[in-house]
Amino acid sequence: MKALNDLNMDHKKSMALLVCYYGKLPWYFSYFVHSCGFNPSIDFYILTDDESYTSPMPGNVKLIYKTIDEISTLAAEKLGFEVSIKYPYKLCDFKPAYGFVFSDILGKYDFWGHCDIDVIFGNIRDFMTDELLDNHDVISVRADWLTGCFLLFRNVLKVNTLFLHSKDYQKVFSTPRHYCFDETNFKHHAFTDGKAYHEIESEIESMTHVVKKMEAENYIKPYFDLHIIEGGSPGNLIWDDGKLIYKNKFEVLLYHLIDFKRHYVLKKMNPFIPDRFTISPTKIYHKPKSKIIPNEI
Repeated sequence: MKALNDLNMDHKKSMALLVCYYGKLPWYFSYFVHSCGFNPSIDFYILTDDESYTSPMPGNVKLIYKTIDEISTLAAEKLGFEVSIKYPYKLCDFKPAYGFVFSDILGKYDFWGHCDIDVIFGNIRDFMTDELLDNHDVISVRADWLTGCFLLFRNVLKVNTLFLHSKDYQKVFSTPRHYCFDETNFKHHAFTDGKAYHEIESEIESMTHVVKKMEAENYIKPYFDLHIIEGGSPGNLIWDDGKLIYKNKFEVLLYHLIDFKRHYVLKKMNPFIPDRFTISPTKIYHKPKSKIIPNEI
């Protein structure tokens, strides 16, 4: 998090974020897209098989229609062995390889990243400054482990192929089971508790294990710090003209709706998202700047 008076607006490094989502796009997709549009210096690519979304898209957001079979074929061609992507959630295990597999889309950028669509972005560049990008190769927005909902990689070969440093990457990519490879192999609490990567036993060597290991060997320089709100029922969030403010005091990079979406479900997308809304622990309110009593949506 950043105090509201501690922000840097430089953004010379090019950046793109890519997400794969299969199945019917959910109600919160319209909020995701709206917040992407307020980050015009960053390109967003959404690979999906849902062609029903017809609302106008910001110029920096691109929908790319591909089937899971097409992605599976492409991944196998790039990696050089048969992969197993039998259901959409399995794609999370492939996130660390997106820069390698989707190089035709991401190759022109200085940094690429993966993200999820159950997020509402604030001003990404307020946090991902040129100074930060110049000095780090992998950037996580948690202090303890790699964040699957938003993670950046320097777009160079040794960083794009970090996943190869996991002794288990072929097992992960070639079997149908989901391993949470992009994060911790479900060892989140151990990393949060401050245990060293080599002390955390897991079935497979996750990307957090890999990045911590390669940092210890001075192969890369990663960044870990808390810039997001997620989990529990925080509330006290205001999204205002592209900035996401927590408790009227701190600016945050994104709100991850991982828990929120489980108890707040709209039957359909709202195609008209205002330039100001508030997020309580249980609801989203569209709140005009005139401070009129908000209408619940």
